[in-house]
Amino acid sequence: MILLASPGQGAQTPGFLQPWLEIPGVADRLAWWSAVTGLDLVRYGTTADAEEIRDTAVAQPLLVAAALAAFETLYPAGGPGKPDVVAGHSVGELSAAAIAGVLTPEAALVLVRERGRAMAEAAAVTDTGMTAVLGGEADEVLESIDKHGLTPANVNGAGQVVAAGTVEALAAFAEDPPAKARLRSLSVAGAFHTEHMAPAVDRLRALAPGAPVADPRTTLLQNRDGAAVASGREFLGRLVEQVSAPVRWDACMDTMRELGVTAIIELPPAGTLTGLARRALDGVERLALKTPAELDKARELIEAHTS
Repeated sequence: MILLASPGQGAQTPGFLQPWLEIPGVADRLAWWSAVTGLDLVRYGTTADAEEIRDTAVAQPLLVAAALAAFETLYPAGGPGKPDVVAGHSVGELSAAAIAGVLTPEAALVLVRERGRAMAEAAAVTDTGMTAVLGGEADEVLESIDKHGLTPANVNGAGQVVAAGTVEALAAFAEDPPAKARLRSLSVAGAFHTEHMAPAVDRLRALAPGAPVADPRTTLLQNRDGAAVASGREFLGRLVEQVSAPVRWDACMDTMRELGVTAIIELPPAGTLTGLARRALDGVERLALKTPAELDKARELIEAHTS
């Protein structure tokens, strides 16, 4: 059973789209999607520096477009087969929704354009950020996060939790970390998946009823609780509310295990989610599809593992 995973914000690195432009049709798709998003996605994915693509309003559409371009290369229109399961981390849920047929690529990119802008505006209100907590006892980590007035915005499993909140609270947390845990500040522009994102939720709530939605044509997992959601409209509603609610990637991986997933392909910019799977999903084959050089291996995995 094959699962496609789409990464979230923070996975992007300067120039990561460059090798994908060598694939026929990818540059054309990105040019079209640039018109949809109002961003020069080719430039941002090739020559822009790290600070430019750190901007939430840029990073989120860029990530969704990259995942969709790689998916269309891996599963060309009119070709056989489809993934058995799809899941996305945070903004990756929009690319997952498009892959599963809940949204068209254009609808996903309109929503991520507005999501990115709204979250950037919300993040500008208060000086906030996110810090990864690696290791430590799970209960102690959560107690420490709560003690400092922070939110466990991402519970990623494999011994990784992301704390989010004000810069002041994060600084105090860094001075008094949980026992046996390492802290790493993340290159994001705000406290995503916390109450600080409430204005962005309001913006997306206003847009979602008009979005063209279909029910998923493959199993689609959702970040709130790892559930496989069979209704496209319900998935979109959950996705909107998720902007200010914690991401439970640990629950998604639990569901992958329960479903019997045997291989995971992470779409570009890949590496983060396969790294978590390596530590949490024993016996599951993993491939980080970073460049077209891995396409043949990805196709071999699809042939061997698709139900």
